[in-house]
Amino acid sequence: MELACLDLEGVLIPEIWIAFAEKTGIEALRATTRDIPDYDVLMKQRLEILDEHGYGLPDIQSVIAMLDPLPGAQEFVAWLRRRFQVVILSDTFYEFAMPLMEKLGWPTLLCHRLEVDENGKVTNYLLRQKDPKRMAVQAFHGLNYHVIAAGDSYNDTTMLAEADAGILFKAPDNVIAEFPQFPAVHSYDELRAEFIKASRVVTD
Repeated sequence: MELACLDLEGVLIPEIWIAFAEKTGIEALRATTRDIPDYDVLMKQRLEILDEHGYGLPDIQSVIAMLDPLPGAQEFVAWLRRRFQVVILSDTFYEFAMPLMEKLGWPTLLCHRLEVDENGKVTNYLLRQKDPKRMAVQAFHGLNYHVIAAGDSYNDTTMLAEADAGILFKAPDNVIAEFPQFPAVHSYDELRAEFIKASRVVTD
C-alpha cells in the first residue's frame, strides 16, 4: 500500500499565523517555518508576542473559523484519497486545525497540542516528538509503506528526504534553492502529476 503524507499550512490551507497577523496587524506574527527553520525559536517568539499583546486561543480560533482550504485543495485531497492512504503531518496544533480538517473531509492528522489556561492564554506548546514528520515517515517505512510526501517549508525537508519520493509544493525560492534534489511544483495539477510519477501503482 502507498501512503501520501502532506504538510497542511501552505499546502492545503492558508498559513494560520499569517491570517492572524493580518487580522491583528502584528507584522512579526507573519514569520513561519519558511523564514525561521528552528521551530522552537519560532514558537517561543509567537507565544511572547501573544502574551505581549494580550491575545489568547479564542482570538486565534475566531480567525481560523473564517478560513477555508486553498482553492483546489479539497478536490486534490479527494483525488488522493481514492488512490492512496492519506496522512497530514503538520506542525500546527489540534486546537487550530480541527475545523479545517472537517472542510477537507477528515483526513488523518498528526500534529501537536497547546497548553491553555482557564482564561484562554496559550502558556506552552507540546510537541508530539522531535522531528515528528521525519519520524512518522520512518515509522510508516517500518510498516512497509511506500511513502510519497509533499511540503513547502524548511520543517518539511527531513520528511521529504525520508520519504521514497519528496515534492516541494508552492515553496519559496529560498527553500527551492537550498533543496534542489526535490522537484518543485506550484499547482495541484503539477502536484498530482508528481504523485503519479512517484507511485508504483497509480497511473491516473
